Amino acid sequence: MSDTNHELSITRLIAAPPEKVWEVMTDRQEEWWCPRPWRAEIDKQDRRAGGVCNMTFHGPDGETEPQNGIYLAYEEGRRFVTTDAIDADFQPSGPFMIGIWEIEPEGSGTRYTARARHWNAETMKQHEEMGFVEGWSACVAQLAEICENETV
Repeated sequence: MSDTNHELSITRLIAAPPEKVWEVMTDRQEEWWCPRPWRAEIDKQDRRAGGVCNMTFHGPDGETEPQNGIYLAYEEGRRFVTTDAIDADFQPSGPFMIGIWEIEPEGSGTRYTARARHWNAETMKQHEEMGFVEGWSACVAQLAEICENETV
């Protein structure tokens, strides 16, 4: 955790090549993006800086949580960055965080790191209390399970 960026982060070594991890991270988000029994549904994605990044989370009891924002950066095979501070029409939308998901080769596998940067200590603490560590750890475990149990 970084006090400077009000950052929470999760990292994990995934025993799969970067190409496989990236493919699952980006093309199969609905399979790993939410901790089970929740699920994510991609509503619209335009994978480029300024492009829309809209999803809906669906809970086991019929709950729905829209997750709308834009990409701030999209570097194929390396990282993508999103925020919920701005919507697709570049309108402010009550910021909570900037999310950064990145991978890099490490040994025979891939180092996955996900960061959530917050505008202030209060929202960082709120995210932590909402279950950041447990939730984001469950998501990367689901990602790793897919990547490590399939061949490229």
